[in-house]
This record gives sequence, C-alpha cells and structure tokens, in this order.
Amino acid sequence: MPAQGDLRKRVKMRELPPEERIKSFSEVALGYEESEARAEAERCLQCKNAPCIKGCPVNINIPAFIREVKNGELQEAYRIITEANLLPGICGRVCPQETQCEAVCVRGIKGEPIAIGRLERFVSDANTEAETEVAAESGHRIAIVGSGPAGLTCAGIARRLGHKVCVYEALHKAGGVLTYGIPEFRMPKAIVEREIAKLENMGVEFRFNAVIGKTFTLAELLQEYDAVFIGTGAGLPKFMGIPGENLNGVFFANEFLTRVNLMQAGREGYDTPLRPVKNAIVVGGGNVAMDAARVARRLGAEVTIVYRRGREEMPARREEVEHAVEEGIEMLLLTNPTKIIGEGGFVKAIECVRMELGEPDASGRRRPVVVAGSEFSLSADTVIIAIGNHPNPLLREETPGLKTDGRGCLIVDERLMTSVPGVFAGGDVVTGAATVILAMEAGKKAAYEIDRYIRNK
Repeated sequence: MPAQGDLRKRVKMRELPPEERIKSFSEVALGYEESEARAEAERCLQCKNAPCIKGCPVNINIPAFIREVKNGELQEAYRIITEANLLPGICGRVCPQETQCEAVCVRGIKGEPIAIGRLERFVSDANTEAETEVAAESGHRIAIVGSGPAGLTCAGIARRLGHKVCVYEALHKAGGVLTYGIPEFRMPKAIVEREIAKLENMGVEFRFNAVIGKTFTLAELLQEYDAVFIGTGAGLPKFMGIPGENLNGVFFANEFLTRVNLMQAGREGYDTPLRPVKNAIVVGGGNVAMDAARVARRLGAEVTIVYRRGREEMPARREEVEHAVEEGIEMLLLTNPTKIIGEGGFVKAIECVRMELGEPDASGRRRPVVVAGSEFSLSADTVIIAIGNHPNPLLREETPGLKTDGRGCLIVDERLMTSVPGVFAGGDVVTGAATVILAMEAGKKAAYEIDRYIRNK
C-alpha cells in the first residue's frame, strides 16, 4: 500500500511470479483484497468535472462507485457500475484503462492515476450473486447475432429494457473472443461464464451452433423478431502475402488461440491436439500477438515476437508487453518477415529483413522502411501470424442489400442501423478489429437505438 500520506502511488496488485505462471494457465493478476481496494479508493480526488467518466467509453460514474468502495458499500458500488456496464468482471480485466479513463485521471497529473480497472474488477468479484432488475415485458423481441462483447452488452441492456432477447452463437459456447480468443491467464473463463449466467438469470436466451447466413438467414430472423443486432466480430485473418504461409506449423492467431482456449488443444486427452511447439515465431505487436506468444510459452516453447516497428509503437497494452518480457519472450523489433521456409511440408525457418522508421503513415505511427541488404533467417517449427482480422464475409454474401465497405465491414448510419431496415450492427464487424470496451460501447448504443426504433415502429 502507499506509505501514510503518500497518495501519489497506487496500491500494487499482486501477481503470480513469472517462473510459476509460465507453467500453468492460472490468472496472472490476483486482484485486490478489500483493505487494498479501500486504500486505493482513498486516493480518488472525487473531481467535480470527473474527466474519467468522459474517458470511459460506456460512461461509468467512476467517482461515485469509488466513493462507495471507500465506504465499504460494495453492493451500491456494483449497482452504480452496472447502470452503465453489465460486464464489469470482464472490463476490469481486459479494458485498456491506461489509454481511457485512467489516462485523464487528475490524480495522475502529479503521481499515478487511480487504478480504476482494478477497482472495477474488485467490485465485480465481490458481487458474484448480484441480480439486475428487468423492466416490465414490452412485448417486443430482439435477435442478437454473435455472443461476443458487443452482442452480450446489447442483449443485456435490451433485456433490462423489457424486451425478449435471443442470442444466436455459431460455436458451442457463448462469449465470442472472450471465450476463444483471450487466454485463461488473462481472462478466466469462469468469469465469462459468471457474467453470461447473470444475463441468463435476467431472461436472455442463448441458441448455439447457429450460423446466421446458413442455419438461419437474416430475412428469417426479421420475420420472427422486431429487430436484429449483428455483433459477429472480425474473425477472418489477414494474410502477410509471403511465400510459405500454407506450410504445416503456420497458424493464424485466432485459430491457434481458439484451439487452445476453446478446444483444449494444449491438454492431453482431447480430440484437437497441437503438434508440440518448441520454437515459435509470433508476427505482430498487438494484444493478440502477446496472447499467442504467452500461450505458446506455456506450451513449452521458446518464443520470439517479430514486429516491424519499435516497442513504443506497439499497439498492445503496456502491461501485456511487460508480462511477455517477464515470461522470457524475446522481442525482435524493427523486423519484418519476407518468407517462411519449409522442409517436408513443415515450417523450418523464417526469413526476415531489418526495418527503420520513416515518416508517419495514416495511423500516425512512423512508417517502417526496409533496410537494404539486411536479410537474415530464424529457425522455427511454428509461426503464428497476428497482424489483424477482417469480418467474415458469409453474412454479407448471403444477405442481399447488406452493404459493406472496402474492408468487408458493415456500413451503419448514426443509429448503427445497416442498409437493411431493422438490422443494426456494432463492434468489430463495423470497425474492424478493436478493443472489448469499444465493442461494448457499440452494443450499448445499439440497444438504446433498437429500443427507440421498435417502440416508434
């Protein structure tokens, strides 16, 4: 805890030591005890203008819930949070608070910002049995396509407003990227299941193994429901466009993470085993690249992350990069793959070139430029590509009139309605791959827009 009178430093959260965590998939961050949470809450200045609220994509009343933590009123703190966010156990763990609410925290001007995410996680974990009130039945029915963060958020709010809600999920478990993408050590599946169970207790229905566009069409859903929300995410991987991407031992990060997280490929006795991973190269610098690298490390591999820019330009959360380094993962920066080399159909090595940073590109980051004559190779038996994703084209190909942009993302208006009347969309299927909290922001907005639409229909 901070020394008496020293409110500049936040209360540290306990973590598993690196030498222990690389041997298991146990959660790395261990959370606050109540005394630690209350000590951290004491640091909050309770600002009147509360820039932290504006910095939160879902506009949680942050000073109010922190005040209740300070007073030991954890049920009231949970009620305040869930007025804006029905998935606090998830957001408290994976939301990039350091670039949002904590980035504008006034306490952070002369010290460390309040650990808002850690306090949100603490409050959620202290209220595992809490229930959410539901309004009187409206008589309206809404279909949600996809059970990731956008779909779950839209479903929860729509149900709280009194509408019947059914979530259609293509896989056999709910949660989307929360279940198949984010590893157990960062987002325990028991937490995801707990948040989903709360939605079920509110009356949200889930139907699994339902591929919209094949099992049902959007037209069929619109015959049964008053409105549809599409939150199918961005699951189609981007290719590097280099030789050797079709070799055995080359994975796209989504496939690799799904096989381990959802299908238990890293454990004995399951039907989807992975070939032993001894020397893995992960290409990319985002959170998905860090997740894939840290999973491979836990499967016993020596792991190198290859990224074409520098560490300051990495889009991954700082905490995730630091954890990866602590776990013995090498960062080979300013490096870009040009070819994957095989032998007998399997990965043997990867050819790379050195890069240097030039002028900023459209993203605002300095553009990487190849250094002439800098070619070299790295040995590898596994290559995991984590350079981004596009939305799956199935839905747009099977739905006449559903408009998309050049990236294959659904086009929506200011209400988040697509070109098909009554069909709304949000999250990665609209924006391309982004963060959990931004998907939740879209799901929340869509729920209120759908409510307005069907009541005025």
